[in-house]
Amino acid sequence: MEILKLKPAFKDYIWGGHKLVEQYGKEFDGDILAESWELSCHPDGASVISNGKYEGKTLREYIEQADYNVLGKNCNRFSDFPILIKFIDAKDDLSIQVHPDNTYALKNEGQYGKTEMWYIVDAADDAFLYHGFKDEISEEEFRERIKNDTLLEVLSAKPVKKGDVFFIEAGTIHAIGKNIIIAEIQQNSNVTYRVYDFGRVGKDGKKRDLHINQAVDVTKRTPAKPTSNMYPHIADCDYFTVDKINLDGKTFDKMQGVVTDNSFLSILILDGHGTIKNQYSSIEYKKGDSLFLPAGSGAYEICGVCDALATTIRAKEDIYKIGIDIGGTSAKIGIIDKNNNVVVETKVLTGVDKAETIIENIAKGLLNLMEENHISIDQCEKIGVGVPGLVNKKAGMVMYSNNLMWENVKIAEIFNKYIPLPISIANDADCAALGEAVAGAGKDVDSFVMITLGTGVGGGIIINGQLFEGSMLGGVEIGHMTIKDGGEKCTCGKTGCFEAYASATAIRRETEKVYGKSLEPHEVFEKASQNDEKAQKIVNDYIYNLGTGMVNIVNMLRPQKIVIGGGIAAQRDVLLNPIRERLQKDCFGGKCSELPELVIAENENQAGMIGAANLTK
Repeated sequence: MEILKLKPAFKDYIWGGHKLVEQYGKEFDGDILAESWELSCHPDGASVISNGKYEGKTLREYIEQADYNVLGKNCNRFSDFPILIKFIDAKDDLSIQVHPDNTYALKNEGQYGKTEMWYIVDAADDAFLYHGFKDEISEEEFRERIKNDTLLEVLSAKPVKKGDVFFIEAGTIHAIGKNIIIAEIQQNSNVTYRVYDFGRVGKDGKKRDLHINQAVDVTKRTPAKPTSNMYPHIADCDYFTVDKINLDGKTFDKMQGVVTDNSFLSILILDGHGTIKNQYSSIEYKKGDSLFLPAGSGAYEICGVCDALATTIRAKEDIYKIGIDIGGTSAKIGIIDKNNNVVVETKVLTGVDKAETIIENIAKGLLNLMEENHISIDQCEKIGVGVPGLVNKKAGMVMYSNNLMWENVKIAEIFNKYIPLPISIANDADCAALGEAVAGAGKDVDSFVMITLGTGVGGGIIINGQLFEGSMLGGVEIGHMTIKDGGEKCTCGKTGCFEAYASATAIRRETEKVYGKSLEPHEVFEKASQNDEKAQKIVNDYIYNLGTGMVNIVNMLRPQKIVIGGGIAAQRDVLLNPIRERLQKDCFGGKCSELPELVIAENENQAGMIGAANLTK
């Protein structure tokens, strides 16, 4: 994988100068060049590749065409390119501003917040910037000082010189002062709340908007934390790790390194010139260049004289996964730790609303759960969603769900409007099986089948420790194998399905026929235990039909276990004992063959969430 050189996107904000053209060789025709976005996939300005096979492509187009693996495994927890790197030339003072954290930005802006770092590339002798408050102030004083234009009196003004580093955590009030050139590495976000702007007007002749209420909501009204505790890096956080490269051309005229498959490497040349090479390419660099080395590209060597910033994405520790189990009447949402324990959970009603509304309600329910339990989006790696019906995992789409009455619903795309985390989807029964495989009744065997007995009948298959989903779109639908030709009509529209005879819906249908009203499964089993002959016949017929499906499963797959989950599984031995006898009687080979162990699921209603949280793309 060759080393890429990038052309930046340009911004001509009113406070900018012209030094990025004059001193850094930026090819820009305008009078003002405030920012050059050197490494960017942001829709407001994308970097473009200037060499090699992908010359002329945007960085985003390159990533899509070359393979997302060029970003590295540590980027899998982000739904989009994680960072934005830019040069900033402040000829005039920038506005006093603050950035929200992820939780606030997702809830109010539909995108990530922003944490960033500044490296002072050059500065006038009297240059300074604002970073936090001198002392803690109250919200009332904050508002009053904004109102009467005395805010600058309580801000901490920091003199700066070349080589200084500032870490600007989300919620920290700040501003770049005039006559400073900065290299900025930030989260891939453009959310900024402007608090004070020196009364300036924009290109339209009007004063630029302020965002006072939002700023008051998110600002930490305290002195900023020092940046000096990130050794050996000059900046290190969950979004980026930044190191300094310095070659003086004499004592140190070359440096070697390795780009592993964990993260890409960005090198921003602050000064100097020379050559960088790996086994695939060799290119010359100069002051102002931006270089991208894809993850997994191996050993590289940089030679010459240079000052540069090297940026990577590190692994995240103590990270959570999110599992969502969508059912016909409600969706269960769980935040799962690295040991597959459900840390917190909640439930959101689904009902008969259109798909977009249901997904929006689930997303908002998740955001509320995180906020209530002080779990930020930064701490979460990914989202897995289990849905009844046929799914296209690659497209993140529910193709058909008879229980939800969904067709061709782009569930991942809709979720990402509210929560920008990587999203995987699968059939809900597959998720339940995976949940039992990693943390339940199936964790001690390589191969088993799980059957979920609820509103419908679902099934998940684990073979050699892996979830089996078939070789074509749609996945495995155990509930819709035919066990009685021309039998009862199923919710899928066909007749004789396993689901039409072994679900809670089937029991309700039979009780309606017998008693003239619909009874819940637990009520029917209770009546049968009290020698109600009508209930006993319903239960016996139900168990027989359930056994028929299990005989078919055993004859086809010969699993080590059959795990039964869902609400009806609460009947335990009332189901298991007669079905064990049925398997011995009707499975091919009977007692002469090896029959699976029949067990009840251990994770009950949490299996679907745990399994969904463990889905992979």
